[in-house]
Amino acid sequence: MTRTSFIALVGRPNVGKSTLLNSILGEKVAIVSKKPQTTRNRITGIHTVGEDQYVFLDTPGMHSPKNSLGEFMVKTADTSMRDADAVVLVVDTGKEITTVEENVISYLKKSGIPAILALNKIDMYDREQLAETISKYAEKHDFVAFVPIAAKKNKNVPELMAECSKFLGESDWFFPEDMITDQPERQIAAEIIREKILRTLNKEIPHGTAVVIEEFKDEGTLVRIRAEIFCEKASHKGIIVGKGGASLKLIGTYAREDLEKLLGAKVYLNLWVKVKENWRDSQRGITDFGFTED
Repeated sequence: MTRTSFIALVGRPNVGKSTLLNSILGEKVAIVSKKPQTTRNRITGIHTVGEDQYVFLDTPGMHSPKNSLGEFMVKTADTSMRDADAVVLVVDTGKEITTVEENVISYLKKSGIPAILALNKIDMYDREQLAETISKYAEKHDFVAFVPIAAKKNKNVPELMAECSKFLGESDWFFPEDMITDQPERQIAAEIIREKILRTLNKEIPHGTAVVIEEFKDEGTLVRIRAEIFCEKASHKGIIVGKGGASLKLIGTYAREDLEKLLGAKVYLNLWVKVKENWRDSQRGITDFGFTED
């Protein structure tokens, strides 16, 4: 008897949803950085164990949108929650409850969808802070379980999965047994490059960057990738390229390392930087870069 369940990972930006998904899968399918709102699209992670298949929907962080891209991200997170059989609300253990969590809890109450509260980053806080946070959320909603975790260190993730198993129902699987994500390799490659931009440039560059894969040729032992990095201002282009091309070279080096692990082959990576002003404020702009409901 095969069983399956669709489970949405929701919460504020930068609480560790993507880190948790990667930890569950044992593979990197979602990019991670210290910057909030790193995830833009819904990412499906598939974890198959024995006769059971868990389909996790990693969603963009819920926030107050300031542009068309932000509106798309919030809508994506909201739709993912409504498409799921269950929800894992991921919170930062030491942070206060905000309107984001209040809104999620309000939806949970109205819909009756079961939910787990995953209290992340417990390695950064003491037991008193953990107990206080659990108490506050327990007053707000009747969660199926409260699971303290440290996703980055894989601490208590198996315990979280044990709780998620309660959501499984008898069903045919929706994905092949060896599939861990529905993302095409081109999309993962673009996201890996964007992650390296966020990490390499730290606070220097805002979120107005997008990566488009223009060429992806698999020649067996070598994969040739040509990617275009778009930013919103000419001054941003200078930051991404760096003095003498140093920053762009570093981004390419870091991205190539991850891409070679992902693809199991040598990677020739060719990066170009272009300016597309204010693309995040344009519906056409975000559609051109692949941010669509499909």
